[in-house]
Amino acid sequence: MKLNLKKFYRGKKIFITGHTGFKGSWLVATLLKLGAKVTGFSLNDEKRKDYEKFLNFKRIKNIYADVGNYKRLRNEIKKTKPDIVFHLAAQPLVADSYTNPLKTFNTNFTGSINIFEITRELKIKSVVVITSDKCYLNKEIFRGYRESDQLGGKDPYSASKASVEIAFESYLQSFFFKEKNIGIATARAGNVIGGGDWSKNRIIPDCVKTVIKKKNMIIRNPNSTRPWQHVLEPISGYLILGKKLFKTPKKFSGSWNFGPRLKETKKVIEVAKIIINKISSKKKINIIYKKSNFKEANLLKLNSNKANKFLKWSTRWSMLQALNKTAEWYDCYVKKNNTKHFTESQIEDYFLND
Repeated sequence: MKLNLKKFYRGKKIFITGHTGFKGSWLVATLLKLGAKVTGFSLNDEKRKDYEKFLNFKRIKNIYADVGNYKRLRNEIKKTKPDIVFHLAAQPLVADSYTNPLKTFNTNFTGSINIFEITRELKIKSVVVITSDKCYLNKEIFRGYRESDQLGGKDPYSASKASVEIAFESYLQSFFFKEKNIGIATARAGNVIGGGDWSKNRIIPDCVKTVIKKKNMIIRNPNSTRPWQHVLEPISGYLILGKKLFKTPKKFSGSWNFGPRLKETKKVIEVAKIIINKISSKKKINIIYKKSNFKEANLLKLNSNKANKFLKWSTRWSMLQALNKTAEWYDCYVKKNNTKHFTESQIEDYFLND
């Protein structure tokens, strides 16, 4: 898969919401490597400090505000006059959605509606809205979910993402398909892994914290299977999609899956053991199983045939490679080496070594 993105993105003005989050930070770092001019829009919260460990935010324009503030968001996008908007701002955790469902819906649904409205009013040429594989009504079937499958959500997080997709389809049919120069799409990825994620209730950050603090590892659902993929995999899909929408807006508007290869799956316990063994010292880490207090899916897969065929996108790294790349990043961190340089080297390895 030849990416050929550097020529296109060099000098492009990019506006990213949620740029201080895990996936947003990797997207910013990648765009800077490609030569883009980046403006980021995010909350100024404690989470930002985690990603400053591997991303130099001084190289971009930072705006710290709430994506739910329609007037502020619209004004900043209007001032920036972006070629492409990537909307990633979200409350990203299933567990936290049980604790604070109102915040989850306000951020995930209202923030996305604001982006739809601003796109309609300002007639932005290319917009990529990141949702989630959790938007599907998950019946825990063995085949991968397609973009045309039923949407739904048994928990507040999943429901918030499904509601965004339903609203998107309404805007698409009512407004965007009538505008020949507006290209907008939603992107649904699997469980992303990679260096620099310190979120609570995520398996790999929990593994790393366990190794650092030399404590027991607690796992909620050891036999659950997820579509694990390195964060750079969906990011490459978002970038290809942004480029396609910019060049031929109507043709590529719609919803797209960006998941790992269907045959490559691993259980939570398998992932935990690989990561711990890669970065731990000789001291043995005990793994303790603790049943979750909230509902979580045991099986979820994505079918990415549409992106494979029409975007010529496919995963570059196997699941084992993705786990190794992730473990290498955290090993670099644990050894107090330069994680910013290491992040850039992984981006170069993925994008620039065609």
